[in-house]
Formats: sequence, C-alpha cells, structure tokens
Amino acid sequence: MATDLDALQAEFQVAVQQASDLAALDQVRVAYLGKKGRVKALMKGMGKLPPDQRASWGQQVNRLRGTVQQALDDRKQTLEAARQQAALDAGWLDPTLTAGTRPTGRLHPITRVLAQTIEYFTGLGYAVASGPEIEDAWHNFDALNIPKDHPARDVWDTFYTTDGAIPRTHTSSVQIRTLETREPPLRIIAPGRCFRHETIDATHGAFFNQTEGLYIDRDVTLGHLKATLEGFVQHLFGRTLKTRFRPAFYPFVEPGLDLDISCIFCDGKGCSICKKTGWIEVIPCGLVHPNVIRATGHDPDEWKGFAFGMGFDRLVMLRYQIDDIRRLYDGQLALVHGV
Repeated sequence: MATDLDALQAEFQVAVQQASDLAALDQVRVAYLGKKGRVKALMKGMGKLPPDQRASWGQQVNRLRGTVQQALDDRKQTLEAARQQAALDAGWLDPTLTAGTRPTGRLHPITRVLAQTIEYFTGLGYAVASGPEIEDAWHNFDALNIPKDHPARDVWDTFYTTDGAIPRTHTSSVQIRTLETREPPLRIIAPGRCFRHETIDATHGAFFNQTEGLYIDRDVTLGHLKATLEGFVQHLFGRTLKTRFRPAFYPFVEPGLDLDISCIFCDGKGCSICKKTGWIEVIPCGLVHPNVIRATGHDPDEWKGFAFGMGFDRLVMLRYQIDDIRRLYDGQLALVHGV
C-alpha cells in the first residue's frame, strides 16, 4: 500500500511540472484532488482495509493530500509570475498605470436619514439615548400607561420569548428608562430597531426602525411640539411641505395627535399612495400622559412634556420615494432618488 502512495506521488510530481499554464494546472488539481480524483479514491478504499490498518492509512493519505496541495500552490505561483513577466516582455502591460476605478458602496438610505435626524435634534439640544432591544412588560407597556387588555399586548402584535421577555415593540421604552435614571428637564431622541408580529409586505416588516423623541420641562405646550416637528419635516425633505395635526389616541400621550404631510408623490392632489386624500401620516405624537410621568417617579403637576415616535423606515421610503419597504433590506446596491 505504501508503494502505491509513493508511485502516485511520483506520478503527480511529473504531471504538475508538465502543466504549462493555469488551465492545465487546474486539470491536474481536479484529477488528483477533485471529488472523483485519485486521492479521494484512496480514502474511499480505506473501508476495505482491516480495522487495525485504517488509521495509519488515513494518516498517510492525508499527508499525501497536503503534499499535493502544496505542490499545486507552488506551481500556480510560478505560472502566474511567468505570465506576468511574459506580459511585461511583450510590452502590453504597463505596471506604472493606475488601477481602474471600481464601483464603491454608498451610505444606506436609513443611515442617511438617521444622520439628518440626529443633526436636526442635537442642534436643538437633544441628546441621543439608547436602551435594550429585549425588554420587560413594565418598560414596554405598563409604565407607558398601556392597559393590561390593550390589543398591542396580544401575541398577534408582540413577540414573546419563552421566558416572557419582549423584543421591544417601540423605542418608547427608552423614554421610560431615561426618566427613571435622569432628572428633568431633559430632551432625548432614541433611534433603534423594533419588532412586531406583522405580515411582511410592501409596507410592513417584522422588524423596523423607529426614533422616539421626548422633551420634559416646565410649561411645555403643544406649540413647542408643533414647531419642533414642523421644523424637522422641512429639514428632512429639504422643502416646504404642508402639514396638519389630527386628533388621535395613544395611551401614553394626552392629547394624542398625528402629524400628516402633503403627499410628496402627487403634491397633495391625491393619488393611490395617499389613497386620494393628498395627505400621508408620518409622526404620531402628543403631550406626555401624566400617568407616564408619575410612573417614573416625577410629579406631573410640576413637569410637562411632549413625545413622538417616528416610524423611521416609512420616513426613509418617503424621503427617497421607495415603493417597497423590503428594498431597504435586500442588500442590493440600487440607485434610488438622491442616493
């Protein structure tokens, strides 16, 4: 058996030295190391040996495989160097020329919009806060004045781990964690990933990005909220858009509002995207509910505030006129409006 290995190695050495180019060398590689190659066949034959000889035989074949691979690598390096030298001798390869340009990546649309958002709010004195993506019911629901029987707690909207923890459904939980650890007055935004039990389609995903905003101080009014968010919309879209605030209900704010912008696809004239209304909802918001302030150990008679939660992926889709949310996560380097 050892003689067979020596003969095969000698035969291989001749074949690898006779390979005059890379294509011929690859044929040698396949013949010896391929799935149906000579070395593979030796390993398959090990089952026919007596049990006490198999380990030794396997070690010898593995050493042969390593020798073959090293010889192939050495020969490949030699052939590549010879090919380059031949090109230089022929005069058609100029090593002093600069390399051609290669296409480069771009900042992801989400990254761009996040940078614009942080730029705007930090300019107003807001800090960027963060919190855990896996939450408990207190921070995700209870402290936000969300009742025990609220539909959002149902498994159709919320994921639960086997031990009862919650992949957070919004970054509003960061609002609670900040109020628990910091004394007002304060201003924060909290961007991050959220998770909900959604059917994945062009406008929904099981995970998404959201940015929570919170401003707590004395004598905060709806006027402060209105001016802040209208300024943000103009900053993000780079042009004046019509805005409106509509009454809405959210357990953690009172009163609750929705900020709409005139449809950027039809300039407010009405289209299929805005469902012929001329408006698109972008930012749920409102004055912080007294129960939320009280739950975090502060006096709602002294401290007021407003909060908002932007579905960040939706803003990105509007900013760059992307028609399917799944395009934000498919990994394709696609050219979209302004990117």
